[in-house]
Amino acid sequence: MMRRVGRPGLVGLAARTAVVAGTATAVNNGMNNRQQRKAQDEYEQQQYAAAQQQAAINAAAQQAVAQQYAAQQPVAPAAPAPAAPAAAGGEDIVVSLQKLAALRDAGALSDAEFEAAKARLLG
Repeated sequence: MMRRVGRPGLVGLAARTAVVAGTATAVNNGMNNRQQRKAQDEYEQQQYAAAQQQAAINAAAQQAVAQQYAAQQPVAPAAPAPAAPAAAGGEDIVVSLQKLAALRDAGALSDAEFEAAKARLLG
C-alpha cells in the first residue's frame, strides 16, 4: 500500500480540527474556572472583612452605650422632707427649708420639686 504524502485527507483534517478545538475548549474552560474561583475568593475575603468591620463597629457601639449608661446611672433620689406642721415655733420650718435647699444644691431635687416642697412647708 502506498502512503500518501502532502495534504491530509478529509478524515485527518477533521481529526486535527477536533483535537485543536477540544484543546482550546479545555484551556478556555480551565481559565474561566480559575477566574471564577479567583473572583469567588475575592468576594469571600471582602465579605469576611466587612463582617469583621461590622463586628468591630458593634463592639464599639456596645461599649459606648455601656459607658454612657454607667455615666448616667441615676443617683438614688432623696425622699423629700415630709411636710410636718410646725407645732411650736418657726425654727423647724427654717431647718426644713435649709435641708431642702441643701438637697436642691446637691442635685437631688429639681427646682420645681424644691418649690413644691417649700410651698407645702409654708402653706
